[in-house]
Amino acid sequence: MISETTLADRLRPKLEFLYGERASACLAAILERLRRYRPLLADRTGRPWDQRDAVLITYADQIRCEGAAPLAALEQFLQEAGLEGLITTIHLLPFFPYSSDDGFSVIDYRQVNPAVGTWQDIHRLRGRYRLAFDLVLNHVSRQSKYFQGYLAGEEPFVRFFLEKHSGADYSQVVRPRTTPLFTPVQTSRGLREVWTTFSADQIDWNYWEPAVLLEMIDIFLYYLAQGAELIRLDAVAYLWKEPGTACIHLPQTHTVVKILRDLAEAAAPGTLLLSETNVPHEENVNYFGQGDEAHMVYLFSLPPLLLDALLTGDGTYLSRWLGDWRSPPTGCMYFVFTASHDGVGLRAVERLLPPERIDGLITAVRSAQGQISYRRRPDGTEVPYELNITYFDALSDPARADPAMQVRRFLASQAFMLSLAGLPGIYFHSLVATPNDLEGVRQTGQARSINRHKYTLEELQGVLADPGRPPRQVLEAFRRMLRIRAEHPAFAPQGNQEPIPSGHPGLIGLLRFAADQSERVLVLLNLTEQPTHYQLPSSFGHFLWQDLLSEPLELLRGSSVSLGPYQVRWLREIGTR
Repeated sequence: MISETTLADRLRPKLEFLYGERASACLAAILERLRRYRPLLADRTGRPWDQRDAVLITYADQIRCEGAAPLAALEQFLQEAGLEGLITTIHLLPFFPYSSDDGFSVIDYRQVNPAVGTWQDIHRLRGRYRLAFDLVLNHVSRQSKYFQGYLAGEEPFVRFFLEKHSGADYSQVVRPRTTPLFTPVQTSRGLREVWTTFSADQIDWNYWEPAVLLEMIDIFLYYLAQGAELIRLDAVAYLWKEPGTACIHLPQTHTVVKILRDLAEAAAPGTLLLSETNVPHEENVNYFGQGDEAHMVYLFSLPPLLLDALLTGDGTYLSRWLGDWRSPPTGCMYFVFTASHDGVGLRAVERLLPPERIDGLITAVRSAQGQISYRRRPDGTEVPYELNITYFDALSDPARADPAMQVRRFLASQAFMLSLAGLPGIYFHSLVATPNDLEGVRQTGQARSINRHKYTLEELQGVLADPGRPPRQVLEAFRRMLRIRAEHPAFAPQGNQEPIPSGHPGLIGLLRFAADQSERVLVLLNLTEQPTHYQLPSSFGHFLWQDLLSEPLELLRGSSVSLGPYQVRWLREIGTR
């Protein structure tokens, strides 16, 4: 834990860059807040993050049960499903009172939505799991006290939001949506237009005002005090706005992330910051900074690249991306995932997949009854932004309707995801092979609802009761893969990896090894529905390998490895022949 003096020395130049002569007062206010919260953080003694850790991404009201709060129902399900100890961290998507976007339009950052439970329910989860919370940094609900105060002309809220100014240049602003950048609102001072990056209900904060940063820092420290060990910085790339620029990835935005990193180290060492920046890969990894910004960034390139490879049987672009893999700075790691509450983003592969392959993904998703969301470029044209579909159904083949093949292909994607260097995140609907929720889309009119079905506990128990159906098969496979992964240091999130040439576009090879070189695991993925063989490189040919995923464990002695359709092998080196 760094001292207050060291923290002040780190923060001062950053605050001066943001606020000039207002920096001293801002620094004093930050230190006062830290002193207030530190006694509540004295018992933070989390273990290091390692191969035993896996994150479940879920809504707080994902499971409903009569007579119990949804948070309690979630805890009950995880115990009944045998996932306690295998899922070590629960990322609770925004569980606060909200007005839209399934929680990401926050009305009150410090309250638990009574519809999902109480802080006591969350603290009970903390007794069994590590917790991850969202810090919704970029915007707030128009129903919040902050924006209502702005409308009424109250101090300091009149300075908390960005208004459109005539003559200012907004032509370069990067847009993640097709909705208007500004929304007109009636205030006590007349009609104003306020900045709304994502929707008319989500009003962007004005970080030029130090009091806004102070309020978000107070909320950040409050979440740490409530037990969060991982903080997801939602939509952080858009945080700082300046007319005449793209208003994304500005130096001031990176400076705010560095400030939060400094505070995490001062208040609760071991806390991880996760930046959520759904942008091209080289822009995304910039949020590591020099090892002084986010501890983790989402590996946004993986979901579309892996989907493309499995749908086409051609891993050319996935292999090329793995070959260009850039190890994170010391103390940092990737957040590895294939699905989340959002769709499969396409921005990350704009420079990694050729247009015809992106078009192929769009065609495949539409044929599987998925939808496509768009964004608007500065020139006014609209381009695909996101594939809206469950990852399970994205790997279906509507022409064949073969559930067994779909399960094999889906589990191949998940096994490969669990193989990569980084902390794995598993979306609830991947865990239980949820199909597209077309009725949910019809009810809400929102494309993202296709991947956000909410279960009753009774419904979920029924879905999982049949061992011959995909949900049960997938859940059982996840349990087994997580158990195996936890036992092998080669899969540590901060361990190393190295692509191994396969000589075949339908076959991916990857070597994982422990940081101390105590273990090596060769990961092989067959991207096709045809059996194939992998010829071990000559430098590997004299080793004995044990397939960790086979039942019973298979010992491989030769220089050639066979793989069935969509099979993944985790080959652990155990000696020489």
